[in-house]
Amino acid sequence: MRTELHTLWKIERPEVTKTVSAAAANGDRSENGDYIYGKKRLREIDARVRFLRKRLDVLQIVSEPLGDPNRVWFGAWVTVEDETGAHHEWRIVGPDEFDVSRRSISCDSPMGRALLGRQVGADITLETPDGIDDWYLVSIRYAAG
Repeated sequence: MRTELHTLWKIERPEVTKTVSAAAANGDRSENGDYIYGKKRLREIDARVRFLRKRLDVLQIVSEPLGDPNRVWFGAWVTVEDETGAHHEWRIVGPDEFDVSRRSISCDSPMGRALLGRQVGADITLETPDGIDDWYLVSIRYAAG
């Protein structure tokens, strides 16, 4: 999030501001695509910067389990087994940092909520649009993945 904030504020916003200034100098702004798009992009950047600054002020880095290390808490790496016997490993993270391609799921997701507080050996049942999915909690760890 800090990297995104830095990129938006120090790199992208100054570039867009230059484009808007140059477009404004060309005269009629009502039909000037660079000006109209640039102003819209500046509003988007400013909104995202405000959001990131507020989130960074309240975020807390969690480096240890929040409770019993034999249970799933925020920051845990969990291995679950699906109905076919395939194993899947995910890390339980905050809603701002989930990225399925990096094997991170949000603690607010249906799977994340179902796992929180559970111990190894727990059966997890999730209702999905396609029906009921059954999962089995194989392991929990708190070391980096």
